[in-house]
Amino acid sequence: MSLWKNPQTLQQINQQGRDSLISHLGIEITELGDDYLVGTMPVDKRTHQPIGLLHGGASVVLAETLGSTAANLAAAPDCYCVGLEINANHLSGMRSGTLIGTAKAVHIGRSTQVWEIRMETEQGKAVCISRLTMAVLKRASEN
Repeated sequence: MSLWKNPQTLQQINQQGRDSLISHLGIEITELGDDYLVGTMPVDKRTHQPIGLLHGGASVVLAETLGSTAANLAAAPDCYCVGLEINANHLSGMRSGTLIGTAKAVHIGRSTQVWEIRMETEQGKAVCISRLTMAVLKRASEN
């Protein structure tokens, strides 16, 4: 059974990130499973720190993008989600290629959601693991 209460196509999801930090870094949502979301980010000059390694902040942007997108897809139609807290453990460096992130829910509640985002190389080597806590807020009613 699908976790998503606000299902969208990959095209719709990716369109929302156009003309933002998401598109500037080349982040793309590539897969929407019943209970997970996958996205990619190129590791290149846009996402490097000065010494040529993947910038930890870029990994966090990928994590936040995947977790917040998933949270909003899983929220009730009359709600939206915003970030409360994010952490990241950087496990290994990366100089080139594609970083692949997978977001899975740890907790889906009425007022908060917690998502785990695992990021790895194309060969499956762990690069970063992140946890994102989201606040679930009611949309203002239109009168």
